[in-house]
Amino acid sequence: MTPYLLLIHLLNLIAPAAAVALIMTAVSAWLPGFSRTRPMLPGFIKPFLLGFALNLVVLVGGLAIFRADGKLLTYAALVLVSAVYQFVLRRAWKV
Repeated sequence: MTPYLLLIHLLNLIAPAAAVALIMTAVSAWLPGFSRTRPMLPGFIKPFLLGFALNLVVLVGGLAIFRADGKLLTYAALVLVSAVYQFVLRRAWKV
């Protein structure tokens, strides 16, 4: 495998983690219940980077468990972890 192909494979592995983290961080500020609460991490960059790191751990864990990338259960866990992270970050239980 050439370095170019390795780079493409790695980027395709982390792209869902980045996309889900970006979407969840951007949308969580506009949800009705979440907009009234103060986030534990203010701003946009820190919550995005922490969400991206958590999502990347889920994807790498799915790759290690299933020995294959792109399993539906891994993506379901990715969305679940991201949603729980936003719930805790925004302190949504106080709404």
